[in-house]
Amino acid sequence: MKKVKVFIEMSEYGYSAYMDDTSLDYSCIGEGKTVEETIADFHAAYAEMRDHFHQQGKTFEEVELEFFYDTASFLQAFVKAFSLAGLERITGVNQTQLGHYLHGRSKPSRKTIERIENGVHGFAKDLMAIRFS
Repeated sequence: MKKVKVFIEMSEYGYSAYMDDTSLDYSCIGEGKTVEETIADFHAAYAEMRDHFHQQGKTFEEVELEFFYDTASFLQAFVKAFSLAGLERITGVNQTQLGHYLHGRSKPSRKTIERIENGVHGFAKDLMAIRFS
């Protein structure tokens, strides 16, 4: 099954999600006040599009959806779990710079995005290894 990237970004009213693939015969968007609402709305739009295609007798290409955050949206969505100081310790990216990304004053380079992603993934791996007695 084909994989399609869905990008989650901050919007004026919360978050939006949109498909990257233009080779499909359709496209979907989702919106919400939270990332969870946005993803749920996106899945609902996808289901509605599939139903519409079937009602029209058209072939609907099912795809596997992969959700991606832009840096600002990730920082905003996970501010409840990560402080900028904590993210600095996890990623090695200065918290002042993270604040600039969070508030849209600057955008990180590809190298910095990878550094943030690798740091967060490493931290998640450490969390997954924790066992309580």
